[in-house]
Amino acid sequence: MNDETDLPDLPEWIPDFGCKLRKTGLWFDAIRIAGARGERVAVALTAACGGEPGPIVRELVGRGWLYFILPPGTVRDFRWPPFAERYSAATPGRVAFVGIPALSGETWPLAWRCLPTAEQPFVEPCALNAAIIAEAERRKKTECVT
Repeated sequence: MNDETDLPDLPEWIPDFGCKLRKTGLWFDAIRIAGARGERVAVALTAACGGEPGPIVRELVGRGWLYFILPPGTVRDFRWPPFAERYSAATPGRVAFVGIPALSGETWPLAWRCLPTAEQPFVEPCALNAAIIAEAERRKKTECVT
């Protein structure tokens, strides 16, 4: 269940209740990262953005994917490591839909990790890319030590 939020101009892609599938590239682009790695990226991004990173959706089942919701058309502007799966209209060979929960009520199996705000209706692509690159570098250092 999600708490209510004061978002004066609710983006059209957020459903009024439950969960809805939304086509990437039309309403937004998305980066998907699994589990603990996605959580580390979310923590770093939140810190870099002063506590308001923009919308991040969490799957509550399976691998615990996190979906970082970016403005439409922005995923293609960056290089992303393989663990950061890209979803947009420009992703070759992929037509993708991402589940988006309502801001309140029953939304299982999805929940908001971070809500969109009037100031941050989307995740800032440059900040997300920097957090993901830092996570990739951290992993390289960890692998070299072991």
